[in-house]
Amino acid sequence: MDMQTLIREDARLVILKALAEQVDESLNSGILVEHLRLFGIRKDRGWVHDELAWLAERGAVTVMEAGTVQVATLTDKGHRHLQREIAIEGVKRPSRPGA
Repeated sequence: MDMQTLIREDARLVILKALAEQVDESLNSGILVEHLRLFGIRKDRGWVHDELAWLAERGAVTVMEAGTVQVATLTDKGHRHLQREIAIEGVKRPSRPGA
């Protein structure tokens, strides 16, 4: 597996976790760019939009256009991945609780 694949899989997990931390399980792509930087993933908004589209195609999030940003909302499928009930291929698996 190459480094870009590892970065994408990690970023997708970071995005899902960031959404789950919100009361309404939603964030805009501008905030997600900044959140990913906290984890050493420095990508632009276009790259984040591509990852949100990828996650939406797999049913992990829904995406709504809001001007130049996109607003992503966690779905039940995305939540189930975070709870380790299912595995979405291409998204890093979350650690077991307490691990």
